[in-house]
Amino acid sequence: MFGSAMAFGLMAIAIRLATAYVPTQEVAFFRNAFGLLALLPVLLRPGHAPLRTQQLPRYLLRSAIGLASMLCGFWALGHLPLSQAVSLSYSTPLFVTIAAVLWLGETVRVRRWAAVIAGFIGVLVIVRPGAHGFQAGSLIAVSAAMLSALVSIQIKQLTRVDGPDTVVFYTYVFWVPLSLLPALFVWTWPTGIAWLWLLATGILGTVGQLLWTRALRLGEVSALTPISFTQLPLVVALGWLLFGETLDRWTLLGAAIILAANAYIAHREAVLARRRRTQAP
Repeated sequence: MFGSAMAFGLMAIAIRLATAYVPTQEVAFFRNAFGLLALLPVLLRPGHAPLRTQQLPRYLLRSAIGLASMLCGFWALGHLPLSQAVSLSYSTPLFVTIAAVLWLGETVRVRRWAAVIAGFIGVLVIVRPGAHGFQAGSLIAVSAAMLSALVSIQIKQLTRVDGPDTVVFYTYVFWVPLSLLPALFVWTWPTGIAWLWLLATGILGTVGQLLWTRALRLGEVSALTPISFTQLPLVVALGWLLFGETLDRWTLLGAAIILAANAYIAHREAVLARRRRTQAP
């Protein structure tokens, strides 16, 4: 999980660097294209199980929503302070809890609802609607988190039938052509070092996804979730070194509230999962 957090943190930096040369839509396309190329040697190695599925329509829907989330998230990384963009991305588990109730019919009790409310207070602290420091672009980052939550629910449904590698593979298969369409309308051929940053987004994104899925298979979410938050100090440090950005007190306070809420939600989900296993016949 620590390796996954570092890979995603470095990918955020690569996205910021790439958007200085090409539009956000194009960054998303190359991230997916290079990501698929980086994934193929892992999935097509000798002895790997065939990647078959009977859920192609679901993959198309998952990929379309995921692409919308990606475009919003990439725009935020390219135009907002990195610390703010990454902090707001951590609100995804809050939306996942709500989506699980509405979409999957899961039962969420008072303590987890209280954590969700606390997390959204953290979001408001960062966004500060109506305040002098409010940026309308921060709502795009929140939209990315909300759409990402829908993707998380879909992945949960897909993995009931398909393995994690199959889910990742077919997501990329749809992502590449879907992300090419909006990129064509703003196409600018990358030059020079831009190719390096675009290649880095694909490789780091794939590495992060593969490590993340394997971490969740090996350990409990409650123990792993706090480790994933190490992405934030990495991005803050590199944002300061490379772009001269500073972490304002409101973003720091809001991020702390969101991370505490997420840690508690993950803890409660793990406790309830263990309780269900012990009560199973």
